[in-house]
Amino acid sequence: MIDQASWIVIFPEALLLVMACVIAIVDLGVKSPLRTLTYVLSVLSLLCIAAIEAFFGASGFTLYGFSNMVVSDSMSAWLKCFASLAVIVSLVYARPYALSRDMLRGGELFTLSLFGLLGMFVMISGNNLLVIYLGLELLTLSSYALVALRRDKAQATEAAMKYFVLGAMASGFLLYGMSMLYGATGTLDITMIHQAIAAGHIQHQVLVFGLVFIVAGLAFKLGAVPFHMWVPDVYQGAPTGVTLMIAGAPKLAAFAMVIRLLVEGLLPLALDWQQMLMVLSIASLFIGNFAAIAQTNIKRMLAYSTISQIGFILLGLLSGVVDGDAVAAANAYSSAMFYVITYVLTTLATFGIIMLLSAEGFESEEIADFAGLNQRSPLYAGVMALCMFSLAGIPPMVGFFAKLSVLQALVLAGGSVHIGLAVFAVLMSLVGAFYYLRVVKVMYFDAPISITTVRAPHDVRIVLSLNALLLLLLGLLPGGLMTLCAESILQMMGT
Repeated sequence: MIDQASWIVIFPEALLLVMACVIAIVDLGVKSPLRTLTYVLSVLSLLCIAAIEAFFGASGFTLYGFSNMVVSDSMSAWLKCFASLAVIVSLVYARPYALSRDMLRGGELFTLSLFGLLGMFVMISGNNLLVIYLGLELLTLSSYALVALRRDKAQATEAAMKYFVLGAMASGFLLYGMSMLYGATGTLDITMIHQAIAAGHIQHQVLVFGLVFIVAGLAFKLGAVPFHMWVPDVYQGAPTGVTLMIAGAPKLAAFAMVIRLLVEGLLPLALDWQQMLMVLSIASLFIGNFAAIAQTNIKRMLAYSTISQIGFILLGLLSGVVDGDAVAAANAYSSAMFYVITYVLTTLATFGIIMLLSAEGFESEEIADFAGLNQRSPLYAGVMALCMFSLAGIPPMVGFFAKLSVLQALVLAGGSVHIGLAVFAVLMSLVGAFYYLRVVKVMYFDAPISITTVRAPHDVRIVLSLNALLLLLLGLLPGGLMTLCAESILQMMGT
């Protein structure tokens, strides 16, 4: 008999599943090329789900359901709320772009996005190895189909194939690592895995061997070096609207998966997985920043930028446990959570501008295509400049405080290695500032290649303006979001 708490825990997921199926059926009768009814139903459904998750997050309760296979706590609720909002914004930006490329002949863009979000929800709330894996596969399968949505474009099909092959390899790594954890502990429950490892009656070598495969699978999904080669190819090859779907909300789910597996399940092995994350973060910061300098395609540049940003997130995750003491862990993990949320917010606006310039059928994917944008549209040039400043970590943008919070966590860890990592991260940020500021220079100081004014639908203009305003407001007043992240992580660790 399933208790009432179980249904409460999965209510947002159940509602999302029902609405995704309803929207898929309703779309069969939609004749409008704009898919207006499908679009409105999708946005309203996601707004409703985001409001429910915000209520759950504000309530501060932790509920387990279905024999502890799923959990609803403050961290999961807020991450799912932000993921829902990110998908809404992605759909608003992508709709005009998709219309001009005949990608709205069916409602696949909307329904696949909803099913992908459902996969994210399952990943975020999973308290069982197989539940997390099922959520991951639902997300990745939806992503493969989205990347190949333009079936007549060879570049998109090639990107989808690369994504599929490398994604299958990553899934294999992760599943093999999970099987070794199950073999060593005799359970799939993350909480019981933690208890079994903490008891110390399990062979350490077997656990570490499984941990290596777990971390490798997670690194694939995050796009960390040396498991990063799919990122630039998929970012460049996929339609820009789909690139945003991959670059935005899934990062929140990937962060939650790392927290569930490494922090909630494998915290007693922190000294082992922190060393692995250290190598991944150093390589990601170095290769991501230096490779981005050589790019002329802005989507490919942003792909390598993503790799370097992942390096920063990993720095926050690896500074949580020092000398076996996890007292300062909440500060480190909350800084990583703050970083990933603000990064997704910045990414949404960045790709929104790219799609806006590409709305007439011309793919504005080269950095040179942004030449003189300030003369054509000062508003959108200003939004793009704010995004670049935020990604570069220039105050008072929110990206500066995100980087500062991670560096603070490293310094508070106190070890000479952590101090060295903080210095290295600052130096890599200086390198990264070059290619971000290059885009600003092109927009403001180069001669425009076109004199046409950039126009946007009303909903895109409103959402894009709010998006840019949030980047500035959260930079000036970051305390509220920082507190929310800290309280969410504290509650998660307390249970």
